[in-house]
Amino acid sequence: MIRLRRPRTDDAEIIHLIKTELIPLSHTAHPRDASVIRELPKRLRRGITFVASRTKTSKPRGFVHLMTAGDILLFDMLAVHPKHRGKQVGTMLMAQGEAYGRTQGCSIARLFVDDINPRASRLYARIGYEAIRHYPELRLYEMTKTLKLPF
Repeated sequence: MIRLRRPRTDDAEIIHLIKTELIPLSHTAHPRDASVIRELPKRLRRGITFVASRTKTSKPRGFVHLMTAGDILLFDMLAVHPKHRGKQVGTMLMAQGEAYGRTQGCSIARLFVDDINPRASRLYARIGYEAIRHYPELRLYEMTKTLKLPF
């Protein structure tokens, strides 16, 4: 099931996923960087986070964090626990994020993916995102997708 994040019960696992699955792939952050870790709860309070879990109260299997700015939907972070990869969790989280963006009037979705994360790049390409720019100094790609708004 996909549900909204519940900070009190979900944040420990979400922060664990960020520390173990996202930060090690980042060129700009280090897993032991205390300031980055300290900022994560504040970052999660900006925007909206959807969680994939077995039940309403079970531990997150993955999450997606996103924000809107005008007609742009910005996917900030997506992580899926290694035990739950290959089960469409990431695809379902992205679909939920895109649906949310459409309800907010967004017409384009944007995300950035580390260039050493081919698994994520393949997922995004498979669901319709196109790489539009590479930032070699940051070692990441910018990808976008047009969101068709419901009539």
